[in-house]
Amino acid sequence: MRKFDPITLEIIQRSLSSASEEMFATIKKTAMSSIIYEVLDMGTAITAANGELASSGSGIPAFVCALDKAVMKIIDKFGFDNIENGDIFLTNDPYFGGVTHLNDAVLVKPVFYDNSLIAWTANIAHWNDVSGAIAGSMSGDATEIFQEGIRYPAIRLFKNDSVIDSVMDIIKANSRMPDFLHGDLWAQIAALRVGEKRIIELVDKYSKSVFVESINQHLEYGEKVAREVISKLKDGSYHLKEKQDDGSYLSVGIEIKDCEITFDLTDAPDQNTGPINLSLDASTLTVQMVLMGVIGSRVVGNGGCFRNLEIKTKQKTIYHAEEPAAAGFYFETMIRLYDILCRCLAENVAEFIPAGGFSSICATILGGVNADTQRQFTIIEPEIGGWGAGKDHDGINAMFCGIHGDTFNCPAEVAETRYGVTVEQQSLRICDAGAGEFRGGFGVTVDYRINSDNSFLTCAYTRAEVPPWPLNGGESGSTNGIKVIRVDGTQESYSFTTGLDLKQGDVVRVETATGAGFGDPLQRSRSRIDDDIKNGYVSLQYAKKVYGY
Repeated sequence: MRKFDPITLEIIQRSLSSASEEMFATIKKTAMSSIIYEVLDMGTAITAANGELASSGSGIPAFVCALDKAVMKIIDKFGFDNIENGDIFLTNDPYFGGVTHLNDAVLVKPVFYDNSLIAWTANIAHWNDVSGAIAGSMSGDATEIFQEGIRYPAIRLFKNDSVIDSVMDIIKANSRMPDFLHGDLWAQIAALRVGEKRIIELVDKYSKSVFVESINQHLEYGEKVAREVISKLKDGSYHLKEKQDDGSYLSVGIEIKDCEITFDLTDAPDQNTGPINLSLDASTLTVQMVLMGVIGSRVVGNGGCFRNLEIKTKQKTIYHAEEPAAAGFYFETMIRLYDILCRCLAENVAEFIPAGGFSSICATILGGVNADTQRQFTIIEPEIGGWGAGKDHDGINAMFCGIHGDTFNCPAEVAETRYGVTVEQQSLRICDAGAGEFRGGFGVTVDYRINSDNSFLTCAYTRAEVPPWPLNGGESGSTNGIKVIRVDGTQESYSFTTGLDLKQGDVVRVETATGAGFGDPLQRSRSRIDDDIKNGYVSLQYAKKVYGY
């Protein structure tokens, strides 16, 4: 094998990471929708020619782990002989490389050098509306994917660096917000081109052979790091069954042997008649995120890390649904799977994993017509909540859940300017829950006052009945939920609802959970309890009752 200068290879790899981040920044600075440019509900990546993940930018971990699968599906569908320089492909279909749900649009671009395919640039972003039964394209009542919006099953969008007008016309005609969609789409296209430009600059400088070898060696390094981490885990077979909000049970199995790890998801409920199903790709990326959390290195995160990983599923189950199963709220099943896998590891082999947190995307979708601009709006807001405590630290307050990564809540000023709401409250939600030697972090309370009639609420929250799980004698956390406070003062509680009618003056109150505690509460240090009382995190009465203060 030819020897390459390791310093040069490292420079190339870091340059690829920088290119992925530049792609991310391009979308952030040019997208139309606040869920992209404020919340950062997107992801970017560069893959090897065969589709293996080579580097990634910031963004949602679930999205980054989805992009290599989209590239591989396009390679499988079109074949290398039918992929040309100047092509751009689009998919949003979870059964055709879209992985997640129809709102998440994946764009990928092959990168050629001297007529050879050497890499792919890829990105994904949440589009506000892609048709379907209701505005926002996410309906809790959907029983088939056809009701959730238009499907783009790994199609060609560009040919010879020119947009295919008929495809673009179809895309825009199938959205209630075509101007926003059009702007977001072109932001993604620009990012693909930025990534391609940076790759070609690298190859011009270092040569094609050195560039390709750099990717191959970094993938091998990822495989080596994963093997070393897995080899340090205790060998054995571990199983966990956990009750869910609806009374059903989810089960997982994990087997660790030498340097390899197997996740068994075959003991799963049948695929659901509602919109909470996962495609095989979605379950795969969930397991990959758990493994990357165990590895604990963002720098080495690439496809090589997954070469020692085996995943077992059963077709036509909630973890391996088949079309036309609905998947609009896939993310709540994904976070449930992610959370139960983390719990299984935490209770058996990985003491560095914290106790359970609020563990829900807490998707809050408000829509209607802005009373000031008379334009239709849809605000799609993931919410922040409390994380569980660890063996030497309290849980984190007001943070997105584990699969949601480098995202942000939409600022009140932006929500009030762009949408038909007033954000009247955004505060920590202090609950008498999550006690321990180290206590759970707190969730939030957010009040959205509706400013126009004929508005609506759609939401999807889990951990609404079964609270976060503690470790080592800690106490459970609290639960997630939404209250609708009507103008007449009456209140209604929800965790899942679709198209709920809202009128001017109604308040939608988001309440997210406190994470669970770690360790015996009676072992909590007096100085920590003093700080909690001083900061208003616990009352004196609660401190006496639970902590023996």
